Parts: sequence; structure tokens; C-alpha cells
Amino acid sequence: MRSYLRKLGLLAVCWLLLSCVWTGEVVAAPAVHPPAVFSSPLMPPRAVSRPFTAPAHPYGPGHRGVDLPGAVGEPVLAAADGVVAFAGVVVGREVVSVQHRGGLRTTYEPVTPEVVTGAWVRRGEPIGRLAAGNPGCAAAACLHWGLRRGKEYLDPLVALHRPRVRLLPVPDGWSTVG
Repeated sequence: MRSYLRKLGLLAVCWLLLSCVWTGEVVAAPAVHPPAVFSSPLMPPRAVSRPFTAPAHPYGPGHRGVDLPGAVGEPVLAAADGVVAFAGVVVGREVVSVQHRGGLRTTYEPVTPEVVTGAWVRRGEPIGRLAAGNPGCAAAACLHWGLRRGKEYLDPLVALHRPRVRLLPVPDGWSTVG
């Protein structure tokens, strides 16, 4: 039985390779892109009025973003290059979300959109105007800025402050050979 399965598998691989040769189709490896470069969605950058608080579990309480104080009508900027994934109303609030490289998605609310779903935006380009109505914020207007990778919520400030990696010398006495 094993011999039969092995021959069947070999036959399937040969068929795939031959079909690529006959049709001239070549499957390319996915392009590797450097991580997106982020900047503040409000200029000049602001102090955070309410920080990110990760929930203990997917449906638990938490603050899934940061609140940045601003002024009603102030431009809200794309934090990084990407494609507008959504621009519209969610539960009575205007929201814009942008999909970035590396599976990251930023969300901005309350924002009156000046972009449409599917539009390409560059970092620093206006995507809308800050609206009033962020509960829990002492200012007249606060931008709630969120960041997700898939279904996991992340602190968007981490995207602004990428760590600098540097190599340190190996201390004397450490063996580099196992």
C-alpha cells in the first residue's frame, strides 16, 4: 500500500512539473517587502490622552488603541502607505481603516472620510477630518488610533518607535563553537 501511495505522489508531482513546463507558467515566490514606515496621524505629534490597554482575551475589556487630543476639523493623516480598507459609518461613528504591508491595519475614529474604500494613500496624506465625539476623552475632539495584525490588537505607538538593533561583542570566556 505504501509503495502505491509513493508512486501516486510521485506521479502527481511529475504531472504538476510537466504542466508548468507545457503551459509556460511559473509560480513566483511572494515578494518580500520591508516593514511599513509609520508616522503620527496628527501633526504635530501629540501626547497620548488615553494609552493602549491590551485585553486579557479577545472579547475582554481594554482600550484597543490610543487617544490623541486634537481639534474638530483638523486633518487626520495616513500613518503609513496603504490601501483604504474601509471609509464609512460603524455604529453611528465615522471610521477610516487602512491596510498596510505586513498584514497591519490602522483604524482612525471619529473621522469624516475624505478617501474612498480601495484608494491608495501615502504616509502623511490626509484621509479625513477629525470629528467630535470620542467618549472618555476630555478634549473637544480626540482621535482614537488603533493598530491590528490580523485579529490581534497592538499598541500603535510601537509602530512609531521601532527598536534599533545592534550587535554587541562576545564577552571573553564565551565559546562561539558548541
